[in-house]
Amino acid sequence: SRRRHTRSLCDWISDVCSSDLRALQEAAADVLSVINASPGDLAPVFHDILKKAVSLFDSSPGHLLLYDGELIDTAAVRGDRQFADWMFGRKPFAPQQGTLIAEVYLDGKEIVQCDDATQYSAYQIFPGYTKLIDVGGIRSVLIVALCKDGRFLGSIALYRQEVRPYTARDVALLRSFAAQAVIAMENARLITETREALEQQTATAEVLQVINSSPGDLAPVFDAMLEKAMRLCGAAFGSMYTYDGERFSSVAQRGLPTAYAEFRAKSP
Repeated sequence: SRRRHTRSLCDWISDVCSSDLRALQEAAADVLSVINASPGDLAPVFHDILKKAVSLFDSSPGHLLLYDGELIDTAAVRGDRQFADWMFGRKPFAPQQGTLIAEVYLDGKEIVQCDDATQYSAYQIFPGYTKLIDVGGIRSVLIVALCKDGRFLGSIALYRQEVRPYTARDVALLRSFAAQAVIAMENARLITETREALEQQTATAEVLQVINSSPGDLAPVFDAMLEKAMRLCGAAFGSMYTYDGERFSSVAQRGLPTAYAEFRAKSP
């Protein structure tokens, strides 16, 4: 896998002229700086990657999308206010077979290009696609997938508002930006997993301290358990019950509406 990845990087670089390579190196350095300055926070990283890509490719609008295996959602947008508002105003949506974006997420293509989006068959069929093209004034399209271990995590799309197809060099450059986005996502995932593991270990240690400091007294133990569970899960309120074989009895409550708390306490 590492050898294949190394070969693909070499292929990208061989397709890029020296001036483009310098520009790419500068953009990559800027993006890495944002990644280092925002560990675990993908929003500024996606924004910077898209900003650099749009500028370097002389594109007008563009966007970075994320995909959870079912729905697509907007993560970053470049373009005028109308285009940005429309993109961010969309609810997460499923890819529709027959659209350009479906060629990535449903057909498994890493690279999708279209010389003139208004001549693509989906322009006459799908209202959402038609609106995207019309609001953005889009003609030429280049989409590159964000891939990790064979999974599609999202995509970067660049658009030109005149018919001016993207070149093989453009594709090679945008693939490198896509690789940076995937690195940022993996970095954020590892940070999140490490943070969650540490939080769970800390919560367990704190509960054990309460148990040791309150031998035979379960009330503070139950309260501590509930508090830690709610904090780790981001819960607004919660209850803890014991079961005697017939009925449940409330032994700890946090944040419950007053009437509900009183009802549960009085009515096992």
